[in-house]
Amino acid sequence: MFRKVSSMLLVMSFLFVTIGVVIADDTGNARKGKYLYRKNCRSCHMEGAEGKELSPISKTQAEWQKVFDNRSELPCKDQWAKLSEKDINDMFAHLHGHAFDSPSPAKCK
Repeated sequence: MFRKVSSMLLVMSFLFVTIGVVIADDTGNARKGKYLYRKNCRSCHMEGAEGKELSPISKTQAEWQKVFDNRSELPCKDQWAKLSEKDINDMFAHLHGHAFDSPSPAKCK
């Protein structure tokens, strides 16, 4: 009896962990997103550059959500088209997660 209960608990734990990993994968990797933002966007979105100066704290979480929802309407839409959906999710995780009104806003620009 004890072996059956232990085996069942082990199987259920494995399922919950697996489901958690799958769900977390959809949210994006903020560390990778920070790298991708610096690599693909920062050169145009810094002081004195072509685009408006941007950092995670430049916008609220709702404003970042709106930017990502309407990225096909932005002047730099050609740059966005070069990124995979996973890369876009990673950048969103970084910018949204460190927005002005987030629980952990970025400490510097």
